[in-house]
Amino acid sequence: MKKDYHIDVALVRAYQAGDQKAIANLVKRWHLLFCEKAYFVVKDASVSKDIAQDCWQIIMAKLDTLEHPASFKSWALRIVYNKSLDVLRQQNKIRFKETKLEQLEIATIDDYPQNTQLKNALLKAIKQLPVQQQQVVRLFYTEAYSLKEISNLLGISIGTSKSRLFHAREKLKLILKNYNYEN
Repeated sequence: MKKDYHIDVALVRAYQAGDQKAIANLVKRWHLLFCEKAYFVVKDASVSKDIAQDCWQIIMAKLDTLEHPASFKSWALRIVYNKSLDVLRQQNKIRFKETKLEQLEIATIDDYPQNTQLKNALLKAIKQLPVQQQQVVRLFYTEAYSLKEISNLLGISIGTSKSRLFHAREKLKLILKNYNYEN
């Protein structure tokens, strides 16, 4: 493809002139390489195909602004590389949140020695809650996160975090209602 860059120049100019078929020919020429370059960064075949597809949308939207059609290859590959890095950053952010939540699940209320029986009962009650409510309770009470911080960490609205905390408290009241505190 190095020696065929003049084909790319002609196709880019044709697309810029309004020939919609030119983009189809560019896709035929470059899509596989875009997938390979994205795979090189993200190491996931299906994700790399999605990245290449997203890049074509960006390229089609911005190809009219490309001043030097001879630089199509480097310009397009830079878009693929940047998009791949964006996806990688997003994946790392999600992994970080999951790791943080797993660490929170390990840190339980029974880490403190006082009132062991009550804490054990409360811990058992919390484990009966749905996972989403357990997360909010642990973040709010054990880790002392604000509702806004919880909503950012879990990727939900503040209203949803408030609602989950409220419903968790109500369920805990029902579960612990018959608990004998004198044990």
